[in-house]
Amino acid sequence: MNKRVTIEIPEPMHRLLSRYTDLHGFDTDAYIAQVLHKHLEDLHDMAVADAYLKEVRNGNSRTYTMKHVERELGLNG
Repeated sequence: MNKRVTIEIPEPMHRLLSRYTDLHGFDTDAYIAQVLHKHLEDLHDMAVADAYLKEVRNGNSRTYTMKHVERELGLNG
């Protein structure tokens, strides 16, 4: 089930948003939902990357060079 959220944005931002969605034939509400979803996915991805980096820095995980991976997979040809 969808939930409605109401926000206030500055008039210049609203004009820019309207011009962009009109130019590209997007529904404004759908476009805002898509942008918000992408942003939330990016935040999640950054949190996962930060957690992994912390594991590497603490010595709980390793990194490998491309040469090492190629050698292990027999791709060094």
